[in-house]
Amino acid sequence: MSSGRSHERRPSVAEVEAAARFTEFGELDMPRFQVGFPPQHLLLALLGDYWSGRCEPLPSAALVDLLAEFEVNQSGARAALSRLSIRGLLVGTKDGRNTFYRVADSFRHVLPYGPIHTQAFAKPKPDWDGVWTMVAFTVPEDQRRLRPMLRGRLQSLGFAPLYDGLWVSPHPPDNELDIALKIAPSQSCTVIRATELPSGSRLSVASAWNLDELGASYDEFIATFRPVLRRLDSGRLSPTEALVARTRANYRWFVFAVTDPDLPEALLPRRWPRAAAHDLFTALVDGLALLSVERVREIISKYHPDLGRLVKLGGPLATR
Repeated sequence: MSSGRSHERRPSVAEVEAAARFTEFGELDMPRFQVGFPPQHLLLALLGDYWSGRCEPLPSAALVDLLAEFEVNQSGARAALSRLSIRGLLVGTKDGRNTFYRVADSFRHVLPYGPIHTQAFAKPKPDWDGVWTMVAFTVPEDQRRLRPMLRGRLQSLGFAPLYDGLWVSPHPPDNELDIALKIAPSQSCTVIRATELPSGSRLSVASAWNLDELGASYDEFIATFRPVLRRLDSGRLSPTEALVARTRANYRWFVFAVTDPDLPEALLPRRWPRAAAHDLFTALVDGLALLSVERVREIISKYHPDLGRLVKLGGPLATR
């Protein structure tokens, strides 16, 4: 595990994404993804957006107040801090009667993962060449515990099951797929690149995805956050409202980024709402940025003015 020494090689974006996706294969004990916005994920999202790359410890009282902006009570906030500390993602220190938390050295390079991944997701891509990537696998019964892990990894890369042991994706294979398949037993899987022979009587490869629920989620995102943008444009949004809306939009888009298979346009239904949702998302994160930073600075400065002045929005990993 990295010790944070300055002479060590800086990880690439692909390595950061792989570490964040497949934490059970490494040493980081990340909180598991849950529906909604649990306090541990919320706190990591806030640190990744406004304290990324920094090693200074923050007052626990300031972090509790930050979570209170999202209606997380004190006991829930302190429990989240404690659990992240137990996981080794945060390091707690004492200064008299006051407790501080800093991002663990070994976790600091993974923390910007959310912003990096959400910025890259849903950007225009070249036209699809019609070639599918297929992963065929079989897992022996005595190693069946590996099946859900392997399926989860493939799903996180945009694959879907056409049949039980045949998963498909329109994207070319890359290093992340190699990492995902490392947990498969030796000689148990095959990666194939092929085109589909059209026929009206056979199952279409594209039928592996049911996009109805995903499309409804994009529509719900638009219905939820478009009024926020209107209020911002009219100057009727407070810094607290901006921080809450921006963080929630960022988290929702991150969920899209790791659950949407990002299919080529040729495979999507007509009037697919992702492009409109993406335009709204980028307008929100840009438009709400100044007010959000102002609110985070205000909360931290209440306990430590010098630290408050260090708050800023995180950028892509390559700029750090």
